[in-house]
Amino acid sequence: MKRILLFFAALLIFFTASAQFNLGIKAGYNSSLTLGNLNSVTQGTYGLENVKGEIWNNFQAGAFARVFIKKLYIQPEVLYSIQKKEYDLLGVIIDGTATNVNTFMNISTVQVPLFLGYKILDLKVANLRAFVGPKFVLNSGSKLEYKDLTESQITASDLYEDFKKSQVDIEVGAGVDVFMFALDAKLNVLQDVVGKFQSITDVKNVPMPTSTLVISLSWKLF
Repeated sequence: MKRILLFFAALLIFFTASAQFNLGIKAGYNSSLTLGNLNSVTQGTYGLENVKGEIWNNFQAGAFARVFIKKLYIQPEVLYSIQKKEYDLLGVIIDGTATNVNTFMNISTVQVPLFLGYKILDLKVANLRAFVGPKFVLNSGSKLEYKDLTESQITASDLYEDFKKSQVDIEVGAGVDVFMFALDAKLNVLQDVVGKFQSITDVKNVPMPTSTLVISLSWKLF
């Protein structure tokens, strides 16, 4: 992963030398909505009350750079992200029986997305963009609390080894720029590993559950 990040950093420096460049800060809300439950919005089971309950526990903040080459652009970001919610681990084998384990997650990660974008509409004071790209996710202290497991089935030390140290996801999104501000919506459409395990000893391979809809507001410093 280090080689990949170095490659993209070198690519960014190359393009920066001959292109329009922006640098700024951003903050966003990590919704618990995923590809599998987006229809809950239209059904009314996910609404404003859900957002109010999550907004202080699910957020991210950081910085971004944007390099334009005509209508195309490259946008790397560095973000610190926090998510807190319940999650089911499917098909965990405990004492020979497949069990869905209910957990409470405290997900703390450093995320480094690298987007390739296109300016769909370009006006004097505003523009409309679409983007896609990989997101490099680094664990920075994520933990699980197991509600369905006893101390004899998992030790306290295992709780700090559950999530993978790193993974790569894919995100897609769209954004609107108005003067020095930008509003983006992006969805994590592909995770590194599917959360299904063959034995309790494999729990430490759980992927960090980052499949969320993120709404973020950015301020371009220059």
